[in-house]
Amino acid sequence: MRMQEMRKAVDKGKMSRRDFIQLSMAAGFTLAAAKELYVDTARAEPKKGGTFRAGIGHGSTTDSLDPATWENSFTGDIGTGLVGDPLVEIDQTNNVVPALAESFESSPTADKWVFKLRKGVTFHNGKTLTSADVVASFNHHRGEDTKSAVKSALKSIKDIKADGPDTVVFDLEAGSADFPYITSDYHLVIYQANDDGSMAWEKGIGTGAFILESYDQGVSLKAKRNPNYHGEAYFDEVEMLTLGDVVARANALKSGDVHYIDRPDLKTLGLMKRDPNIEIDDVTGFAHYVAPMNVTVAPFDNVDVRKALKYCFKRDEIVKKVLFGHGTPGNDNPIAPVIKFATQPEPIHQYDPDKAKFHLKKAGLNSLSVDLSSSDAAFAGAVDAALLMKEHAKACNIDINVVREASDGYWSNVWMKKPWCFSYWGGRPTVDWMMTTAYAEGAAWNDTFWKNDRFNELLKAARAEIDEKKRAEMYAEMQQILHDDGGIIVLMFNNFVSAHSKKVAHGKLNSNYDHDGGHIYRRWWFV
Repeated sequence: MRMQEMRKAVDKGKMSRRDFIQLSMAAGFTLAAAKELYVDTARAEPKKGGTFRAGIGHGSTTDSLDPATWENSFTGDIGTGLVGDPLVEIDQTNNVVPALAESFESSPTADKWVFKLRKGVTFHNGKTLTSADVVASFNHHRGEDTKSAVKSALKSIKDIKADGPDTVVFDLEAGSADFPYITSDYHLVIYQANDDGSMAWEKGIGTGAFILESYDQGVSLKAKRNPNYHGEAYFDEVEMLTLGDVVARANALKSGDVHYIDRPDLKTLGLMKRDPNIEIDDVTGFAHYVAPMNVTVAPFDNVDVRKALKYCFKRDEIVKKVLFGHGTPGNDNPIAPVIKFATQPEPIHQYDPDKAKFHLKKAGLNSLSVDLSSSDAAFAGAVDAALLMKEHAKACNIDINVVREASDGYWSNVWMKKPWCFSYWGGRPTVDWMMTTAYAEGAAWNDTFWKNDRFNELLKAARAEIDEKKRAEMYAEMQQILHDDGGIIVLMFNNFVSAHSKKVAHGKLNSNYDHDGGHIYRRWWFV
C-alpha cells in the first residue's frame, strides 16, 4: 500500500496505529520516524466530536453577556469564536476577510462602505439574519449613554442604514480606508434586533458556531455546537473555565481537566515543554504589556515626571526575567513593528538614571514617591515586573511603592481607577484602530486620560488620507507625539504563549489576538 493511501486510511479511521507503524517500517522508515509520521497524519485533518475545555486566565464576577461591557479575553471569545460572529474577521495573515458579510466595498473616497450579508444565516433561535440586526448591533455601541469600548472607533460613522434585508450601508463623516478592520472588533458581535430597534443581548443568542447552554460569570461558560452554523466547527461541546491562578491553570492542563490554557507561567515553561503530552505555542503579534499613568492626576500630570518614569527601569531585564525572552522591549509606542506605518520614535526610552534625575529636576523635584498597582490579573508576571521596576528606580531617586491588588475585579476596581497600574493590550492590526481605541480624546479605553490636540487632529486627517505617503508621515508624527508626551509606558511586546494537550490539534494560528484570534473553539479539533 502506498504511503498516501495509508495516510488516508488513518485519517478515515480505517487503519490502526500499530498497522500504520508496521507498514511504514516495512517501507523503510525507522520506528521513531514511523511513530512521528503517524502522529502527524492523525493530527493533520480536522475531525468532529468531543468536549473541549479551556482554562482562561481572565474572567470576572462582574462580566456580562452585553458586548458593550466586554473587557477581557474570556468575554472577548464569546463574540469572536463562540456564540457570535462579526461582519468580518482577521485571518492568519492579518488581512480582513468576510464573516457574516460575504462582501464589502467602498466609494472612491472611502467615506461610504456597503456590506452584503451572507444569505441563509440564522440565529440560534431560528430567526434569519437581516440587515436590521446589523444596524441594531452597531447602534448598541453608538448610543449617547453607551460606555462601550468600541464607541470611539465608531465615531466616524455618520449613519447606518439597511438597504433591503441583505445590505448594510455605512456613511462616514470622512474617508476611512481601514474601516472594515474596525468591524472585526470582538465587541461588534451581531445579535438580533428587538422590535424597537435595540439589540437583544441578554440571552446570548447569536449566529455563532456554538449555542450557549450556561454562563456563570467569573466561573465558567458551556456551549454546544450549532448544527446550523454557516461555517465549520468541530467540537461537539466547549467549556471555558476562569482559572485566574497560573499554577491552577498549569495543574488543570497536566491533570487533563482542561485541554488548553493561556498565559502559562513562563518561569516553568521549560518543565512543561518536557511533558510528552503537552504542546507549547508561541506566536509573535501585536500584544503588549503597559503601565498607564492617569495624566489628570498629580504627579502624572507633569510631563517631566512621566519622562522620568519612562527612563527609570530596565526593560530588557524585565523581558528576560518576566517574559523569559518571549517578547521584546517596548519604547512607549503601542504600534507593533510588524504593523503597516509603524515607526521607532527617538530617543529610545531605556534605563538611564541621569536622564530620569534630569526630568525630575525639570519637574521641580529631587526625588519622587509613587504607588504602582499590580496584579497578575493584568498579565502573568506583573507583580514580578513591578518589583523589578521598584529596584531599578532606586538609583533614579524614585521610590515605587508596589501595591498588590486582588485578581478578581481588577479590571473593574483598579484599571482606569488607580492613577498608575498595569494593563495589557492584544493590539490592533492598524495604527488608526489602536490609536482611536486607546489614545484618542474621550475614548472609552483611554486609560491614561491623555489629550493632545495635535495628535487628535492628525488622527482624523490620517484616517481620511488616501495618499499613503502623506498618511505615513501623519502616523509617524502621531507615534512621536505619544512617545514624548503620552502617559503610556509600553514595557514590552509579549508573544502569545499558550499550552495545550496533544489530544487537540490546529492549523496556522492567528497573531492578531490571543486564543488563535479567539477562534480556538471553532477552528481546533480532537485528533
